[in-house]
Amino acid sequence: MATQNPTESVASGSARERLLDAAEALIYAGGIHATGVDAIVKQSGTARKSFYTHFESKDALVAAALERRDERWMNWFIAGTLRHGKTARAHLLGMFDVLREWFASEDFHGCAFLNAAGEIASAEDPIRIVAREHKERLLVFVRTQCDDYAAESGMDARRAARLSRQWLILLDGAIAVALVSGEADAALDARAAAEALLNTESISESNPLAGKSASKTPSEARSKRPPSRRTEI
Repeated sequence: MATQNPTESVASGSARERLLDAAEALIYAGGIHATGVDAIVKQSGTARKSFYTHFESKDALVAAALERRDERWMNWFIAGTLRHGKTARAHLLGMFDVLREWFASEDFHGCAFLNAAGEIASAEDPIRIVAREHKERLLVFVRTQCDDYAAESGMDARRAARLSRQWLILLDGAIAVALVSGEADAALDARAAAEALLNTESISESNPLAGKSASKTPSEARSKRPPSRRTEI
C-alpha cells in the first residue's frame, strides 16, 4: 500500500476540515502573510461565518492546520523510513531516499514548518511553537534510529545523541537546498554526507586513538622539528 504524500490531505465534508484543507494548501504554496482569510474561505467552499465559528483568528487556523500536517507528515516519514531495509543504518540512510521522492513531487514547496517559522518573529507565537514541536518530534524519531544504530555498532549513548542532532541538520539542510535549487538530488548529496559521517563514527569507535596525532599542541609539534643547520657566528 502506497504511503500518502505529506502534502496530500484527506478530504472531509465538515466545514472545519475544509477550512483546514484550504488553509494548509494555500499557506504551503504561498506563505502565511500572502494568504488572506477571504482566499481561504473561498477555496474551502464555506461561508465566512463558518470560519469564525471554528477559529478565533487566522493565526489559530494556521496553527491548527500545521498541527494536523505535523501528524500526517510524521506518519508518512516514519512509514517511508522503516520500509528501507531492516537495520538502523539502512533506516537512517533511507530517510534521504524518502525525502528525494518528496522533493521530486510537483507540489514540493520546502518544509512547511521552517517556512512558517521564517514568517513569524516571536518565538512564543503559537505558530512558531507548532513548528518547534514538529522539529522536536522529528528529532525524537531520528534519535530512536540513532539509538538502534548505537546498539548495532557499539556506539555510546553520548555519541548517538550527537549523531541524532547532526542528522536533523542534514535532513533540514537537504530540504532547504532542494527548495532553493529545485534539485531533488540534494537528498542524495545529503545522503552521501550522512554515510561519510557514519563511517567516521565507525572508525572512531573501532580505534579510539584515531586522529590523536592531528591534535598535537603547537609546542608538541615544535618539539618534533629537526634541529636547525645554522652555525653560530
